[in-house]
Amino acid sequence: MTSATQTRALIAPGPAPLLRRRRFRWGSVGRFIGLALIVLAFLGPIVWMVLASFKLNVQIYDAGQAFIFDPTLENYGTVFDPSRGNYLVYIWNSFFVAFMATALSLVLAVPAAYAMSRFLMNRSAMIVLLARIIPGVSLLVPWYFIFAQLKMTGGYLPLILSHMFVSLPLILYIMMSFFDQLPEELEESAQVDGLTAIGAFYRITLPLSVPGIATATILSFIFSWNNFMFALVLAGQSTKTLPVAIFDFIGYASIDWGALMAASVVVTTPIMLIALFTQRYIVSGLTAGATKG
Repeated sequence: MTSATQTRALIAPGPAPLLRRRRFRWGSVGRFIGLALIVLAFLGPIVWMVLASFKLNVQIYDAGQAFIFDPTLENYGTVFDPSRGNYLVYIWNSFFVAFMATALSLVLAVPAAYAMSRFLMNRSAMIVLLARIIPGVSLLVPWYFIFAQLKMTGGYLPLILSHMFVSLPLILYIMMSFFDQLPEELEESAQVDGLTAIGAFYRITLPLSVPGIATATILSFIFSWNNFMFALVLAGQSTKTLPVAIFDFIGYASIDWGALMAASVVVTTPIMLIALFTQRYIVSGLTAGATKG
């Protein structure tokens, strides 16, 4: 009897599994709270911006009307008021500069990234990385002086070239990581079948690197669309971009918060939509090469 009792005591579940279950539940709650705080930290300012765009300045300063208020479209009317500037033109300027800077950077950076990846051009890669590290603000004065001497200030070309200074290294390093993970045997097989090295690149390697190209394109376009510093110094009245146009709502003595938030919504919405519908390309491109080796 004693031995049977001892056997049942050994087999019977003790408090340890219960403790493990409780710890697991507390861990899940902790993770949920942490995730909720992170989401709140990121989405809180965006929600406040959208709500403030439908408020008058008096309502924005009133804490009692943070969520319950009478919405108005007056701020959006102010943003698109022709007397304050043509925002459709500003949208076109931002799109054109971002598109051209991204397209030209892709044409130059993708073949360069392929060459650096396949021929191990580490010194050239370090030079490009150095250009990526240098703060853009340190080059604004030389750029402005050069473009002023060439009588090019206020045009599209200075904006496009200044944006390419950041877009080129960004695209190059993303594509280098992507080319590193593609096996060279595919290109060698294509060359055995009669293709040249350039033909193998265009017909084999380039189609396989579409996710990386999509990631580089999206990130480069987002940078150009949101850039404020270069456009503030190098753009003219006819080439003013959206971030600079938003700055017009900040006066010396007061700030039109409602119109400022409405203009911010106009700037942010296209980028948020692009990021929402292309997030899988961004993730796949940024993680390229992470499992190499």
